[in-house]
Amino acid sequence: MNRKIIHLAVGKPKEYNWNNKKEVSAIGKSVVQAVELKKSGFVGDDVANHKFHGGPDRAVCLYPFEHYSYWEEIFQKKLILPAFGENITATGMVEEQVCIGDIYKIGDTLVQVTQGRVPCATISKYNQEHQFLKKVVETTLTGYFFRVLEEGTIMLDSDITLVEKHPKEISVSFATQILFHQKQDKTSIEKILTVDVLAEDWRNRFLKLL
Repeated sequence: MNRKIIHLAVGKPKEYNWNNKKEVSAIGKSVVQAVELKKSGFVGDDVANHKFHGGPDRAVCLYPFEHYSYWEEIFQKKLILPAFGENITATGMVEEQVCIGDIYKIGDTLVQVTQGRVPCATISKYNQEHQFLKKVVETTLTGYFFRVLEEGTIMLDSDITLVEKHPKEISVSFATQILFHQKQDKTSIEKILTVDVLAEDWRNRFLKLL
């Protein structure tokens, strides 16, 4: 399992002009060589809309680097990292392999997977591909979030090590598939809800489906 950070980035909200409309977003992030991670997120990082983004359950966003070649083929163009506004772009961390509740050591931090990502239209606008959001939802190639168990520093060349696999072994891919496409699957929803460390936002979403 070759887990490796390809890109590390942080950013504050900026104003964009999308379709002749001014919007504020923190999707555009800049590369850093090293950055401090707190429980609330990376130093120098923020979100524009605190109602739908950020918070302790979504302190770190990771997107699997493997998906980039797929998207570049679909849209016939080179994407500039991080195209999804992720903090960490990494190999060996695709959604099928990573389970909610898994604990990883990255640099000298300890982080835990909390939920998949629910993408919004900003992905389409930022990458100037109006089909992007629709395709991300269809494929469930969304990336995911971590909460911070131990603060510290992450560097571009930091190792990513699996410390503890969650016993329920509910992959991010499985949970996202149920949330987006199998909303009637009560058995699977109940199974996902047994993961005690599931992000509060996702717990509420699944409870609503029940």
